[in-house]
Amino acid sequence: MPTVLITGGTGMIGTALSRLLLQQGYDVIILSRNPIETASNYRAAALQNSFRPSGKIFYARWDTDKMYIDPQAFAKADYIVHLAGEGVAKKRWTKKRKEEIKKSRTQSSELLFQTLAKQSNKVKAIVSASAIGWYGEDKGKPFVETDPSSNDFLGDTCKAWEESIDKVATLGKRLVKFRLGLALSNEGGALVEFKRPARIGIAAVLGSGKQIYSWIHIDDLCRAFLHAIETNEMNGVYNLVAPEPASNKEIVLGVAKSMNGNFFIPLKIPTLLLKLVLGEMSIEVLKSATVDSKKIQATGFNFIYHNVQAALRHLIG
Repeated sequence: MPTVLITGGTGMIGTALSRLLLQQGYDVIILSRNPIETASNYRAAALQNSFRPSGKIFYARWDTDKMYIDPQAFAKADYIVHLAGEGVAKKRWTKKRKEEIKKSRTQSSELLFQTLAKQSNKVKAIVSASAIGWYGEDKGKPFVETDPSSNDFLGDTCKAWEESIDKVATLGKRLVKFRLGLALSNEGGALVEFKRPARIGIAAVLGSGKQIYSWIHIDDLCRAFLHAIETNEMNGVYNLVAPEPASNKEIVLGVAKSMNGNFFIPLKIPTLLLKLVLGEMSIEVLKSATVDSKKIQATGFNFIYHNVQAALRHLIG
């Protein structure tokens, strides 16, 4: 089976995607600043989960600051999945933090481009993450892939991110860019945060709760990346969100009900408090973004989890 090289492979999405690829018989190479430590962590997790892959996993060093990728690992790659980037929601958006978020994405893309241009390789395609942060606030109809980027921080960041990886197409490589929605997973991200208050019987609705989130189940997300690797006709940008968006209130109440039945208290977190605590980042949790996923469905990809109720039943039970 082919070999997939993954940047950002130790994050929530990278970990889940690696697991799927290995189960399907692909060999996987994870790029890491500290390959030995990363390998040790993987082995511990695999033992804990009794994970038995068909493919093999390897670890190789890279350093975006020094613009270095292990040349032997790169030479083995048939496909590249590009997920690397600082977590958007990990810290408040200070000026320095915003620079780190943007740089981590564009610098890693530049490293991939330079290595592809200079080093002999057999890479057939690159599948790169972007985000629906590309779009701004809802304007009365779902966003589609041809809509322009918004003029806010995330819009500018996603535009720079996509432009930085676009250069690989000039080398004759097939390039697929996924604008990811809110990924629902038990291993990190928004769902973990929604579950925290639910553990003590509180459904914490953010602001009015009416804002629409375009989300995706982690399993569908990973299946879509595999679909992009295996579908030669796919090229360009695709929205990667479930067919049925949901409001914040719908998701939060769904989480609380899945965990507690009817024994929970809905509690609205005032918009003003969110702005004080989160600063500029509050814009993202309070805005609506209804995003269309028909383009990827037209490639033959079928979602398993169309609505958030089905997704939460699977993830939480």
